[in-house]
Amino acid sequence: MESLNQTTVTFFILKGISDVPKLQVPISLLVLLIYLITLGGNMTILMLVCWDPKLHTPMYFFLCNLSLLDMMSSTATLHRIFANFFSGSNKISVFSCMTQIFMFLTLTTDQLLLLTAMSFDRYVAICYPMHYAMFMNRTVCTLLAIASWLLGVVEITPIFWTISRFTCYRGNEINHFLCDIIPLIKLSCNDTSFLKTYLFIEGYFVGCLCPFLLTFISYVFIIVTILKIRSKIGRRKTFYTCSSHLTVVVFLYATLVIQYLRPNSEDTLESNKLFSLFNTAAVPMLNPLIYSLKNKDVKSALKQRLKMCK
Repeated sequence: MESLNQTTVTFFILKGISDVPKLQVPISLLVLLIYLITLGGNMTILMLVCWDPKLHTPMYFFLCNLSLLDMMSSTATLHRIFANFFSGSNKISVFSCMTQIFMFLTLTTDQLLLLTAMSFDRYVAICYPMHYAMFMNRTVCTLLAIASWLLGVVEITPIFWTISRFTCYRGNEINHFLCDIIPLIKLSCNDTSFLKTYLFIEGYFVGCLCPFLLTFISYVFIIVTILKIRSKIGRRKTFYTCSSHLTVVVFLYATLVIQYLRPNSEDTLESNKLFSLFNTAAVPMLNPLIYSLKNKDVKSALKQRLKMCK
């Protein structure tokens, strides 16, 4: 490690995805391929929703917001891998590192909140179908989307303010392919008690547990309503309308729980890199695939558009 004055750190060194140098190139190329698929898939969702009037519904309005979040999240987190790969340098400035942490945490929080809004949309659609148009009108959908985007910024700003005031580090090497909050806390020699308390209370309970509980409660009512449907075909069709959203929710929460809520997660940075890579690269890529493969409306719109292009 380079010799640095602990009070004058101006850059960090990201160790990358793997400690094995020979694996850095193939892994970086694989991540680049996944990133391009992510951009292509989510852009396709956005264009299909814009083109097809049948998709101008609240569910697809929220799906467009999710696609935007996926593209922004992937770009904010994975761009350092590409920058390091093409430049040959693993250095990142302190300001860029703090900015990446802020973007990563904010966009992840936005995704959780948006998925909660989408679960409410499915709850109203299945439990109160006759009042769906009244409850989920354009104003309500817009307000839910705006709240999902803004609340993430509000929740993460105190974290960004705290880490930006760090003045002392034990070194400048971050054992990760991106700037993440847990490795930075381990590296800092400042008092991090307030930050850890805030992360535990706000990050785990307000930012993660509350959206999860609201989503869980929505699906409890959805499942109860579905079970009341007498015909098997009716139950299957009704559940099919929310299966894509449920799959995305399970993927995202599972990776976040494994990555951040395991015991002694600060001491398992190597395994956290793998789960972080899956969360930042694979999940945004899978979202459009899940919605396109499991959604008849999206598949129908895609087929029509392909026919028009021939």
